[in-house]
Amino acid sequence: MLATAVLLFLAGGLTEASKLCPPHCLCYDSSGLVDCRARGFSHVPRNMPHATWLLNLGDNHLSELRSHSFSGLWSLRILVLSGSGIEVLQPQVFSSLAFLEKLDLSRNELRWLPPDFSHSLSSLRELLLDHNSLEALQFLSLEGLENLEKLDLSYNRIQAVAPGTFRGLSRLRHLYLQGNQLSVLRQGTLAMLQSLEVLLLSQNNISKIETEAFTSLHSLSLLGLEGNQLEHLKFKTFLNLHTPSTHLQLAGNPWDCDCDLHRVFSKILSVRHLHVDDYKNISCHGPLQLAGASLAWVDSQLCVAETATVLVITVTVLVTVIAAIVMAERNRKKNRGKNWTEAEGSDPQDK
Repeated sequence: MLATAVLLFLAGGLTEASKLCPPHCLCYDSSGLVDCRARGFSHVPRNMPHATWLLNLGDNHLSELRSHSFSGLWSLRILVLSGSGIEVLQPQVFSSLAFLEKLDLSRNELRWLPPDFSHSLSSLRELLLDHNSLEALQFLSLEGLENLEKLDLSYNRIQAVAPGTFRGLSRLRHLYLQGNQLSVLRQGTLAMLQSLEVLLLSQNNISKIETEAFTSLHSLSLLGLEGNQLEHLKFKTFLNLHTPSTHLQLAGNPWDCDCDLHRVFSKILSVRHLHVDDYKNISCHGPLQLAGASLAWVDSQLCVAETATVLVITVTVLVTVIAAIVMAERNRKKNRGKNWTEAEGSDPQDK
């Protein structure tokens, strides 16, 4: 009853509050939309209608978001802050946005997130942080995002992701990390992401993937690894993807095309639930005589020749060994016969 009374009280006040609108902004009472895009604001304006459902503050000059900047906006579901030069988020900046579902902080200058960044964002489903200057991620900054489904961290400066960073994001379905500076994918980095469907890691510096890196990704349908620094792969790394169907994108890496790599790709292609979408576009970086050649051509040319060479060498060795055994046996029999003849022709008194 008390909750109902509070809601009725708030609803009664919305009529008057909805008449509020910050200067230079456009407020649409019927839809709960407040448009403050590109108005030159250096701070979050006051006098927001309490019934605001969508607030667009993109393309301003906010620089720093102060604590409690959005207090009173309990109805807010979508907040757009893209392209506003934001460098710093003070603690408790989003403290009253318990029902926020989408937060767009893309195209800003953020280098880090405060430890309490997610504490009031338990309803958030989509978080856009692409095209910032983030260098590292902390578990504390993300732990409260238990309902998050999409996280875009692309085109930042992230060099490493500590194991367990994403462990609180059990409902995450899309994770975009392309265009960063990752060099190694370690076991545990993607732990607990059992709902993850799309993982984009293209345009990084990844040269090593630990064998157990993808073990927990039971729902992964797309894995993008194009444009990294991969030269070799381990088949077991992808065999650990226990999924119904996973599409792999692997072109644009400096592959060292030898028959070991050929065998790894052959095994991957033979696994029913794994699909290399861009296999025909995978080209060799080395050795020098194969630079620019298609791996598919190497499969049908180099490795057939190598197999034939190995077979010829093996047969030659076997023939040589057999011939040596035969010759040894002949010599043994010859020597035995010679010894027998000499023994028969000797003087009986000598025996």
